[in-house]
This record gives sequence, structure tokens and C-alpha cells, in this order.
Amino acid sequence: MTTIHADPLLDPLFTSDAAADAFSPAARLQGMLEFEAALARAEAAVGVIPSRAVPAIEAACKADLYDLAALGAEAALAGNTAIPLVRHLTAAVKAADEEASRYVHWGATSQDAMDSGLMLQLRRFLDGLDADLAALADGLADLAERHRTTPMVARTWLQHALPTTFGLKAAGWLDALGRDRQRIAAARTRLALQFGGAAGTLAALGDAGPAVAEALAKELDLPLPALPWHASRDRIAELASALGILAGTLGTLGRDISLMMQMEVAEAFEPSAPGRGGSSTMPHKRNPVSCAVLLSTAIRAPALVGGLLAAQVQEHERGLGGWHAEWQALPDLCRLVAGAARHARETIAGLTIDAERMRANLDLTRGLILAEAVTMALGDRMGRMAAHSRVAEASRRAAADARPLRDVLAEDGEVVQALGADGLDRLFDPLRYTGSASHFIDRVLAEHKNTQGRQS
Repeated sequence: MTTIHADPLLDPLFTSDAAADAFSPAARLQGMLEFEAALARAEAAVGVIPSRAVPAIEAACKADLYDLAALGAEAALAGNTAIPLVRHLTAAVKAADEEASRYVHWGATSQDAMDSGLMLQLRRFLDGLDADLAALADGLADLAERHRTTPMVARTWLQHALPTTFGLKAAGWLDALGRDRQRIAAARTRLALQFGGAAGTLAALGDAGPAVAEALAKELDLPLPALPWHASRDRIAELASALGILAGTLGTLGRDISLMMQMEVAEAFEPSAPGRGGSSTMPHKRNPVSCAVLLSTAIRAPALVGGLLAAQVQEHERGLGGWHAEWQALPDLCRLVAGAARHARETIAGLTIDAERMRANLDLTRGLILAEAVTMALGDRMGRMAAHSRVAEASRRAAADARPLRDVLAEDGEVVQALGADGLDRLFDPLRYTGSASHFIDRVLAEHKNTQGRQS
């Protein structure tokens, strides 16, 4: 199937084909039509409408039978897309079976069709998103394992702090992504059937309302909620919030990699391919294209999430304006986040790591990055404050004279006596000062393995 993007110039960069398909105009329409077909089957099964009416209704519930532009023009007057759709659906059924047309949309309301159709779209979207996130998680787990002992600079406030490992950095990304997936999975369990009729009571169906609702939920394979939720939009807000947090996680990934791609750092690079990341005028450039998408999504998503949170406040049994505010904001958010997830997956799968440059960058401060290690070891001999003062003074002299900190400390007889020459050498090995990095990596990888096992 060829994906049709709303904006063929920009959408291929900022979304995924799966998300574009899930939220295409045709998919929105088909979601409502699937509700109408399932409603007819459910009501026939319960005995509310005659079974002979179902085939004609089902046959007319195909999106390609309808003119999207005409429906949109009519929706501009009606206030939502379900009203003109039901009118055109009824006419299509009537052309084939006049008797069956009497039972189209029986006992339902516009919001039932639109919200339940949206649930079907979201389910399809979330399947595609989770596939990308699972692949991304596997890629991060692989990086964490392969680079568990690859030393690099840990940076705080963008400055050299202490040694760490690239494996631990990858594990940090993976750990956050695992929580994002848990939040999205939890929100997904609460995406339920919407079926309440005109005012949420199913009064038009009499005593058969609960039975029809149960049968309809089974037909659509959607959870049956305790009651209709026309004006209770926490389900939408919860999913939007989880997607917004995911956007932030992916943005952090993009920020880190883009900083590591700077030529002055040159520790990691996005995948290289013909036409990827080039400049219109500078042939030498290798721009962080995917990182730009991750960061732009992290910038744009909060406003969309904020709008959806604001839309939670709705009036009485059917909201005025709040419900309408969801119709474009939620698909826009989903498309953006799906695009970021795709870029993140592709980037991590093809990420180039320069371990030699990572090691070289550790030496840029001529050993100052290991000043804490020396302080802690020396503190056992002379007390923490005295050791801190001694190493701080040596660090100032090393920086002023552009000399290695180890050489300056070696001129201090008291330091050499306390630590020994060999001990001093060991303290300036970065891999000896990565603390519990390997232990933390093991814990994250174990959780990832358990998660993948539960979902397989």
C-alpha cells in the first residue's frame, strides 16, 4: 500500500508511514464505518434489529465508497463528520435494501461512532509504534552490552565531570524508554468502547442497551467500560501525556547524539547514506538529521499535550469545544511521536561509535577528570578536606602550566608516600573509576530482557 501523506514535502521527514496510514482521512472514516458495521451485527445478535439488515449495512461500510471532500464540506456545517457520514451511509444502504436502511446507526450517537472509530485507529497506531520502540530498545540493549567497558567522558553542565562508559549512557536511554513503554501500555488498556447513545444512557435501546454494548465491544475487540465516557476524557489525556513524555525521552537521545556528533567531540555519528545529512553548499558536512527530528518533536509535543490536557474539562454529558479540540491535536501528536520513534530506531541501529576518540577525549584535561579519584584515595590517608585542598592546588597548577595532573602530584612527596607511584598510575586509569557502571548496566539489561519476554 502506498502511503498518502497530508503534506508530501514534510510528512515523510516528521512521521512514519504506519502512523500516516493510521490517521489518514480514509482511516478516520473507515474507523467510524467499522463501528457502524459492528453495531449492526451486535444489535442483530441481541435481537434489536433483524439479521437480514446486516449484509446491506456491512456492504456499505467501506470508506472508498464515499467522497471525503464532500463529507468534509458537510461536516463544516454539521459540526462533526459522523452526521453527514450517517446520512450518506443510510442512503447507500437504502439503494441496496430500503428496509435495512431503517436500522443504520440504530440507538447510537455521533460521538459513539467517532470515539470508537478513534479507538480502532489508536490501536493500529500503537501496534506500529510499539514495534519501533521494541526494535529501538533492542538496539540500545545491544549498545549497552557491547560498550559496557568503553570509557568516555561523563559531562555535567556540558563540562567534563568524571569517566563513565558508553554502555552506561546507552543503558540510561534504555531505562527511560522502558518506563515510557510501560506508561503507553498502561494507557492502552484503558482505551475502550464508546457507546452511550444521545446522552450516555442508551435509552433508545430500552432494556437491551447493556447487551448490545457487550456484543459491540466483542465485535470490535475493545474493552467494555463501566459506562459511556463522552465527557470524561482522561483516557485521551493519559495517552497524550505518555506520548509527550516519550517525546522528551527521544529528545534527550537526540540531544546527546547530536552533541557527540560535533566535530570537536566526534564520539558518535548517525548512519551515513547517500543524500543523508548533507549540505546544499558545504560538501564536507554530515548533519544530524534524525537528531533534528527528535529535538523538533520534543519541542512541538508539549504544546499538543497541553491542549489535550486542557480539553479534559468538558461540560455535563457532552463537551462543547473540548471534544472538538482533540480531533486534530491527538493525531498530530501521534504522527510526530511515531516519526521520532522511527528516526531513533534507525539511528541507533546504524550508530557509528568512535571508541578511540572517546578515550582520547578523556585525556583532554590532562588527568584533571580523575581529580576526584585521587582525592578519595588520598582522603583515606590524610582526611577528606586535607586531601581535597592538596588535589585542588595541584589541579590549579596543572591547568596553569598545561601539565598532566599526575606529574604535578608526583612532585608532592607526601602524596607519593601516601599512594605510591604505582598507586598513582592506577588512579589515572579511567576504567578503574567507573564505579558501579557495569552493575547498573546489568540491572537495566535484565529488566529489558524481562519486558521483551513478557511481550513476546
